[in-house]
Amino acid sequence: MNDPTNKINWYRCKVDRDLMKELMRKSDAKAFAQVIPQLLLYAATATLAYLLFLNVNAHNWHWALPLLLVGVFIHGTFTSFFGGIAGHELCHKTPFATPSLNTFFLKIYSFLSWFDPTAYRASHIRHHQSTVYADYDGEVVLPQGLDWHGFLFIVRNLTTSPTGFLKNMRYWVGAAFGKVGLDGFFNSKWLNEVLPASNVEQRREIIRWARIVVFGHLALAILFVVTGHWFLIVLVTFGAHYCSWFVSLVGAPQHIGLSPNVPDFRLNTRTFTCGFLPGFCYWNMQYHCDHHMFPAVPFYNLPRLHAAIKHDLPPAPHGLWETWKVILPIMKRQREEPGYVFVPKLPGNDGDRVGDQLLHAEASQ
Repeated sequence: MNDPTNKINWYRCKVDRDLMKELMRKSDAKAFAQVIPQLLLYAATATLAYLLFLNVNAHNWHWALPLLLVGVFIHGTFTSFFGGIAGHELCHKTPFATPSLNTFFLKIYSFLSWFDPTAYRASHIRHHQSTVYADYDGEVVLPQGLDWHGFLFIVRNLTTSPTGFLKNMRYWVGAAFGKVGLDGFFNSKWLNEVLPASNVEQRREIIRWARIVVFGHLALAILFVVTGHWFLIVLVTFGAHYCSWFVSLVGAPQHIGLSPNVPDFRLNTRTFTCGFLPGFCYWNMQYHCDHHMFPAVPFYNLPRLHAAIKHDLPPAPHGLWETWKVILPIMKRQREEPGYVFVPKLPGNDGDRVGDQLLHAEASQ
């Protein structure tokens, strides 16, 4: 792929300058209002699942074991949001006004979810600069195919993907032993483009972090076994590796079915609105078109940003049911007509044009 710098002039809705300054203001209090409840929810679901595990015995397993599976399912459902969701926003460095707090919580979320913030940030900044341009963006490639007709697709989302898990573990172990660039969260070709071998310092950072994650979790696993609490391996060591159905449900709408190679986020990125729980878990990324237009706006200010620009955006469906009612017919048609893309009606074109280098700077602050 090529370097997109100075190649794309993006459409951007007009926003009052004073309002934009206010929307870009970071707040430790608002960030804490997200991370503390989310981490407490993690602790609560892990505790519940562990207590259910302790309750299982030879006499009650016929009802206690299903309860345990429900507890693990709930824990995995919420923990799945730690890596590419919480880590995503923290990689933008926009949640906390205090940079050290942003770094601290990024490390916490990344460790618990086996998330590589260095590789992700390198990829994601490029994704913002050149969103779904085939020649420049290897993070999201359109058309995105979801095998939503397949039984295995449903099973993997409700449980786990053994092949995906093993590929991810291979990436982490390889990086811990100094081999950067294997297939993992990203395919190796894309990773080696955004972090080439010449980028020695960032590759060293990936190796350092991989060693912390791999050997840190190995030490915890040994501790859990030695102390007789081996089931904590399921909840802590691998808690973010199963039950990703909710993440898929809220995350897949971002770009699916929309147009590649167009300099207008309204045509390649989807915003929808939803209730409190999906928005909380998803760090308000349901306002995804808004986020791509203005990546320097913290997630907690995206509802206000949306209110300011929605007159210049395609209508946003409300709720996951309505959102998927829009998406599923598009996916069905794309299966029948591979070249088809959905082009939403645009209310106008009275916005501004900004260069991709500005998007790069705002996404990488």
